[in-house]
Amino acid sequence: MHSPSPRTGAAAQIASLSEFDTRSGSRLERMVFNHRLAVIVCCALATIVLALTAWTRLGLNASFEKMLPRSHPYIQNYLAHRADLRGLGDSLRIVVENKKGDIYSPQYLDALRRLQDELFLTPGVDRAWLKSLWAPGVRWTEVTEEGFRGGPVMPDNYDGSARATEQLRANIARAGVAGSLVGNDFKSSMIIVPLLDKDAQTGQRIDYRALSHALEDMRVRYATDAQGQPTGIEIHIVGFAKLVGDLIDGLHQVALYFAIAALVAALILYGYTRCLRSTALVLGCSLVAVVWQLGLVAAFGFELDPYSILVPFLVFAIGVSHGAQKMNGIMQDIGRGAHRLVAARYTFRRLFLAGLTALVADVVGFAVLMVIDIPVIRELALSASLGVGVLIFTNLILLPVLLSRVGVSSAAARRSLRDEQEDGGPGQGRVLATLVRFTERRWAIGTLAATAGLLVLGLAASMHLKIGDLDAGAPELRPQSRYNRDNAYIAANYSLSSDTFAVIVKTDKEGCLRYDTLVEADRLAWALQQVPGVQTTVSLANAVRQITAGSNEGSPKWLTIARNQDVLNYGAQQASVNNPELFNTDCSVMPVIAYLADHRADTLERVVAASAQFAVAHSNDERRFALAAGSAGIEAATNIVVHKAWNQMLVLVYAAVIALCFITFRNWRAVVVAVVPLVVTSVLCEALMVALGIGVKVATLPVVALGVGIGVDYALYLLSVQLAEQRAGATLAQAYGRALRFTGKVVALVGITLAAGVLTWAFSPIKFQADMGILLGFMFLWNMVGAVVLIPALSHFLLQPKARAPAAQQDSIGHAAAQA
Repeated sequence: MHSPSPRTGAAAQIASLSEFDTRSGSRLERMVFNHRLAVIVCCALATIVLALTAWTRLGLNASFEKMLPRSHPYIQNYLAHRADLRGLGDSLRIVVENKKGDIYSPQYLDALRRLQDELFLTPGVDRAWLKSLWAPGVRWTEVTEEGFRGGPVMPDNYDGSARATEQLRANIARAGVAGSLVGNDFKSSMIIVPLLDKDAQTGQRIDYRALSHALEDMRVRYATDAQGQPTGIEIHIVGFAKLVGDLIDGLHQVALYFAIAALVAALILYGYTRCLRSTALVLGCSLVAVVWQLGLVAAFGFELDPYSILVPFLVFAIGVSHGAQKMNGIMQDIGRGAHRLVAARYTFRRLFLAGLTALVADVVGFAVLMVIDIPVIRELALSASLGVGVLIFTNLILLPVLLSRVGVSSAAARRSLRDEQEDGGPGQGRVLATLVRFTERRWAIGTLAATAGLLVLGLAASMHLKIGDLDAGAPELRPQSRYNRDNAYIAANYSLSSDTFAVIVKTDKEGCLRYDTLVEADRLAWALQQVPGVQTTVSLANAVRQITAGSNEGSPKWLTIARNQDVLNYGAQQASVNNPELFNTDCSVMPVIAYLADHRADTLERVVAASAQFAVAHSNDERRFALAAGSAGIEAATNIVVHKAWNQMLVLVYAAVIALCFITFRNWRAVVVAVVPLVVTSVLCEALMVALGIGVKVATLPVVALGVGIGVDYALYLLSVQLAEQRAGATLAQAYGRALRFTGKVVALVGITLAAGVLTWAFSPIKFQADMGILLGFMFLWNMVGAVVLIPALSHFLLQPKARAPAAQQDSIGHAAAQA
């Protein structure tokens, strides 16, 4: 059995409180442990107040506005002309299918009318722009000998008779809405429902969960009659509001996964300690941190959304990590015979600085996400930073105080001490002996060579990492989810998708009616039609061309943009009747709308490149082509912001971690040893994203920052003990071996615990949660493996004093250890 190190043996010499000088230690230590009851009471009161705040004020919702990178020029262009671009932002597309016939069935049309009326009265709907076969604004036009004739697609006197049905059939043909408002097989029709920013009556933001539930209620009611028999009506719904509603519903299952993760952590911790009270205290203090975080989020007026809902678990996981280290240190000192208060104070002295540095690194890792100009990410960053910040009080201060009061079971303490000895069990001894060998030159060279090979392969794979969505539909949900099945049905039966990309043409008043402006808009539409992934384009130029030909007996010779201003004015006037969304009231803004086959990253990149190139070449003082509106335009802008933020975020988080490690160790070699494993894990995580087909987007952007911030904890705890032992005169092998026994086992324990907890997310119905679970599980494990394997290998070359090394170098290592 090895003799206790100077950093751990002092506590064993004080078995009675009468032998301990309560005036020793730092001012913070004396303030905390000399007033333990006050600390416990203050924390209890804070927990009660914040729990009540969270219970009464915390909500779960999402906002379309919060998903917009508002400082990006594309989004500024969209917001500046939002009132002129109705239907090109937040909207729902609801397809009503007749499974027992076609759309001309009187029963079907009656159901469609009743559904439209319900939607028309639904809070938050922009009623003036709602479109369906029953909407009076959906019209048909034809040319006759007497001139233009037209009217609403739905006949005014429709009564379900055969004559009225034939008239409707003719009107649909004349309106040309097949493939847009009517399915190509004429078995379904669409209701387009634009949404307002806020409920006009209450002034509050739209409650997407309530709206989603109302839509689901309609889906169920129209599918069955009063007797419970199927009507043959099936409703398919897509749109941001429905997606968020489904996500929020799915996120209620997060509580189940949270409970599973907490249970897994409890079982693993109890299996390691065999001490019920210490396990309960570690989990309890981590849960207290979650309560504080939720209460603070509510107090600041924020709410949980589908992207920040995972933050409470991350706070819990980080709390378990630090709590397990404190519990392990106290348990070992008690096993050596120290009084529980003495053990708690000495563990506080040994590990508080390392824990504080690690938590500050975690806070910084979250806080750098604030540079991303997407409100939902900024709120996530603030929420997570608050949660990790409170861990300083709950797990670095409250937990040691509580353990100093209740202690640990004597059997667990003895077992911990026995396992910590060099001559522990044969299995454990072999593992520790193997890990210590990584400090030897031959093993260190092999480890670094293998790491370099993995790094090269990871870098090669990460070059293929894509920004944005890589799948059709909503990648946040499973392919078999109802939302994605609805999206697949609409894509298969309609010519025009819901993925719209709009270029805004801005002119002076009445400028969009000028011949040269319409010609340029038409050229843009033609250029976009040549881009792979663009289904078709719609603009005022198209409508004017069709009306001009119709005014001249439908002659194809007149299927053009006339130079005569009167002809153009007439064409625009007629177009405004059927398609008022093609230009605003003073004709100073008109969109050129491209309908895309999907919103995959490659498709958006091609469309943006073509549009931007055209805008630069053709904008002048009379007209300006501005990107972008429409659902695809907004997503393209988001992808651009995410792409820029990806590298910026990595640079900032690593700069912050390096600075904190340098402040802690005051030695650049120790900083390199701590940071290199994180770099390797980050690169391999990007390679894993490529292999799994996961793109970088709002949902996955925080993962690498979180992995770096949390992963540095392992290195800080290991290096703190290792450098302290080296300063005391131990060789590198001895120092690293003792670091493994004192904190390394808990590092492995925490890595496995956290990975096991987040990997349960892989079974979530929410795909982005499953993706985050897989990526975080991978990073937790690889950060742990990298710490216990790479730290000794790198230390062999960077932190092992040479036989003839100058004294200044050895003093530098000793100073780094002292700072730890």
